[in-house]
Amino acid sequence: MARTKAGLNSGTRLADFLAGSLLARVFPAQCVHEALNAHDANSRRIRRFPAVAGVYYIAALSLYPECSTEAVFCAVAEGLAWAARSSAPPPVTKSSISELRSRIGAQPLRDLIRSCCLPLADAQSQPQAFFRGLRVVAMDGTRVELADEAELAQEFGRPGSRTGQAGYPQAQCVALAECASHAILAAEIGPYRGDEWALSQYLLGALEPGMLCLADRGYNGAEHWQQALASGAHLLWRAGDGRHLPVLRMLDDGSYLSEIEPSAPVQRRRRRIESDAVAVKSLVRVIEYRLDKVADAQPRYRLLTSLLDPGAAPAMELAALYHRRWHIESVFDELKTHLRVGRRTLRSKTPELVRQEFYGWVLAHYAVRWLLHQGATSSGQLAEDLSFTEHIQLLKREQPRSGAFPPRAAAASAPVVGRGAAGKRQTQVRAHP
Repeated sequence: MARTKAGLNSGTRLADFLAGSLLARVFPAQCVHEALNAHDANSRRIRRFPAVAGVYYIAALSLYPECSTEAVFCAVAEGLAWAARSSAPPPVTKSSISELRSRIGAQPLRDLIRSCCLPLADAQSQPQAFFRGLRVVAMDGTRVELADEAELAQEFGRPGSRTGQAGYPQAQCVALAECASHAILAAEIGPYRGDEWALSQYLLGALEPGMLCLADRGYNGAEHWQQALASGAHLLWRAGDGRHLPVLRMLDDGSYLSEIEPSAPVQRRRRRIESDAVAVKSLVRVIEYRLDKVADAQPRYRLLTSLLDPGAAPAMELAALYHRRWHIESVFDELKTHLRVGRRTLRSKTPELVRQEFYGWVLAHYAVRWLLHQGATSSGQLAEDLSFTEHIQLLKREQPRSGAFPPRAAAASAPVVGRGAAGKRQTQVRAHP
């Protein structure tokens, strides 16, 4: 029997639909309002396309990279039409979308990552996510191409090439991710030729006691080590072959204790800033090993760790564990290949909107990973055994129809641990899909 075409109710708004959407279940509207209010970016009056809806729309941009901005809005708003039995979503012009994005800015989405993108793995049901009780995370950097705009080239820079300059400006991105679930816990974007550690310092806010952070050779400066260690997390970082690491004491498992200290310029700078004396040396444990019969393996690998007791963390186990750092490379592949589906550059044309789109991109990735994690948990499977691409398609299919759920569906909820606007852990409520 054919459905009767009906118009939208006069009091129906896009925000009403999004309150029950899949994206809103991962990023509760209360958290979005807090992030917007913190930067005075929230809507001051009731609008058909309010700021809270705009945040979900920005995240959805990365779910539909092949579509125009107006088409993405239609995909997101389709659920409103479904719920109201209308054949078409309410129209929103491109200029209205652009105006709203500019009003929101990038910082609310950055804060939303900090408050809602939390570790997913559970110690009891997913022990592979932990090493002797420590949650295994990794941080690293990558680069992403931007639209060929003069303002973006000036802000972020271009890489050089044999013929002069590359065709597109590029930005440098860093991320901290949970290895088992691939959930991004923090991310930052900056100039192509900028200091990677300066960007990575923002990631340290997501490190906390009970974590074990893996990182490659780009993060093994002594000042970097001390800053990361101050988070309370334990560290397992690779050291360069040329680094001098004196043997203070050999340990039973073949590792040894050593110490690292900041370079002379850093020490002089710290003495000028700090009036009190500071301990500039850090005690570390060094693990050296080879990978025999492995093609392209280097003659020697060296790891630094803050886990000083070989009985509690044997060298062989840590050496094997370190190679799980490749999970962060898989995260970047998911972001750049599977979510963007061949789209070469970010679509935004100004530096602020590039940052905003990047943070929305990270939120979209987390939403897919959250959905995948729910499926893996309910089926008793490992998240790594499920297809990331298939869950992108699932989220894209269900997002437009998710507004059809009645309000009472939100009552089936469960408490989860989250972070407030100040970064402190607190309890939130998220509805089950």
